[in-house]
Amino acid sequence: MTARARTTWTFLITAVALFMVTLDNLVVTTALPVIRRDLHADLQQLEWTVNAYTLTFAVLLLTGAALGDRFGRRRIFTLGLAVFSLGSAAAALAPSATWLIAARAVQGAGAAMVTPLTLTLLSAAVRPERRGLALIFWLNVPIGLALAPLARVRLTESRGPDRHLDLAGLALASAGLFAVVWGLVRANSQGWTSPEILSSLAAGVLVLAIFVTYEFRARAPMLPMRFFRNRTFSGANVASMLMFFGMFGSVFLLAQFFQTVQGLSPLGAGMRILPWTAMPLLVAPTAGALSDRISGRTLLALGLALQAAGLFWIAQVTTATTPYSSLVIPFVLSGIGMGLFFAPVANLVLSSVRRENEGKASGANNAIRELGGVLGVAVLASIFAHSGGYTSSHAFVAGVVPAITVGSIVVAVGALAAALIPGRRRVTVSEAAVEVIAA
Repeated sequence: MTARARTTWTFLITAVALFMVTLDNLVVTTALPVIRRDLHADLQQLEWTVNAYTLTFAVLLLTGAALGDRFGRRRIFTLGLAVFSLGSAAAALAPSATWLIAARAVQGAGAAMVTPLTLTLLSAAVRPERRGLALIFWLNVPIGLALAPLARVRLTESRGPDRHLDLAGLALASAGLFAVVWGLVRANSQGWTSPEILSSLAAGVLVLAIFVTYEFRARAPMLPMRFFRNRTFSGANVASMLMFFGMFGSVFLLAQFFQTVQGLSPLGAGMRILPWTAMPLLVAPTAGALSDRISGRTLLALGLALQAAGLFWIAQVTTATTPYSSLVIPFVLSGIGMGLFFAPVANLVLSSVRRENEGKASGANNAIRELGGVLGVAVLASIFAHSGGYTSSHAFVAGVVPAITVGSIVVAVGALAAALIPGRRRVTVSEAAVEVIAA
């Protein structure tokens, strides 16, 4: 196989895998009102249905990359596709909200290996009245089962320079983040000053502080803290986290708004959000080309500013009877902003480290932005629950408006962080020498 053919196959296979990961998250988010109705799930369980996947995905991303370096990237990628597909099947067969959350965590583990990790298999019987819900999880199963053998045949095996696994770092990061998210998700039902919530948040922060300290001293850290000495790397990651905070949290609520308040079907809700979620397909290629000519920080800041403006606009016009025509323009605006974000953020992150560190830097950026999504869902859902709820259409709107307003403000802060990124080229030889000494 020629080098060009290998590149083409690699691009196509990884693009389909990424499509699977993204599609799964979007269809499940769109189906949340159905999950709430058919499985009698409350707001906490809806949050965990999304966050069990995203949190597992985020925490295991860096370890998945390390496994690829050690055991072979093609092997781990193929294993990830298999685990993700089995996790999708398990979610389709899951008979209750609790089992669904567990199955989603398995999918997150598989998704972490897709961009390169491991774990479990679940199965159960599905009740007839829930077969419609199960179909959304079956979507990815045939794609994954077909893609896994194709990846094994068409992808070239490769390994990275760093083959050590930071299991202690994985344990600390997992425990700390889980404790923080647990506290945020349960705070409204238990009370923000309850012993459970205060102890959960305090323990999470303490364990994450220990994780950071440990990573400074680890021989092969899963997240090299020296990367953050580079202002470009730090700024791009702060912008990424804040972007996904506002976007994920807002999609979580808006997908429910169209169905819970305006009585649309999941398909109808998904079609109305499409100008937002599909716009990057049109804008991102152009943004990628422009990022070679225009400063990446300029495109990044502009994209975040447009996303923030779109979200703020949506919050201002949303009522129980808002016509869809009032939401189309802000959805398109947000979608253009998202499209302008993706290409330059990758360029900024990768240009801020040496070439041999690009894998870890990319993994860190993906993990951090997924964590932003986890926190966005948890925090904006808390604001929604504090200000409104599911008791009526007006109560839902009373909760969703301040939540999305906060989301827009957070994204605007991300735009400011992006604007403050220094303009610079790839790390120079002298800078690389300094980084080696610092390591």
